[in-house]
Amino acid sequence: MDFEAERARLIEHLRTEIKDEQVLAAMASIPRELFVPTEFRYAAYEDMPLLFGYGQTISQPFIIALMTEALELNGKEKVLEVGTGSGYQTAILAKLTRLVVSVERLPALAEAARKVLGSLGFTNIKINLAEETLGWQRDAPYDAILVTAGAPSVSPDLMAQLAIGGRMVIPVGSRYMQELYKITRHKDRNEVENLGGCRFVALIGKGAWEEE
Repeated sequence: MDFEAERARLIEHLRTEIKDEQVLAAMASIPRELFVPTEFRYAAYEDMPLLFGYGQTISQPFIIALMTEALELNGKEKVLEVGTGSGYQTAILAKLTRLVVSVERLPALAEAARKVLGSLGFTNIKINLAEETLGWQRDAPYDAILVTAGAPSVSPDLMAQLAIGGRMVIPVGSRYMQELYKITRHKDRNEVENLGGCRFVALIGKGAWEEE
């Protein structure tokens, strides 16, 4: 397959709804096929989620672009990603900001992501194995937080790790369907914007869902 041509086609498709050209440029520079299991590489640039093992998915490119755009990154931020997964979203964030601190609860996924991201030459990514508390408290506060799994509610632990003026994008709802929220933290209040319906795997951990 001509992956470069397929990637260009996907970016043009996304451009109809995604207006942040920096996000589109970042996605255009990342070889999504490297983050997808070999048997699904033929569909690497279809605008759809794909399975990649351990019951996890690599999200639909449009949702990835929408979530990344909502963070309003300017290149100077320290970003927390909750759920490294395949590492594809991690790579996009790393193209757009100073430092990405990513947390993954499955050791095999964390190691696989490290290998792919290392092969692409990234030096501004730290991948950690998840601990009991959601997020990664020791490097807080973060200018932006991206949660890549569906939560039953907005975690106070994660909000406490978000800097004043920071943005968090998080799917909130049931185990199977969620609404995508953008939350901007202010000193005296939180501003919440609903970006629409979505479907993510469940966020597992204290203050989220229990493992089934």
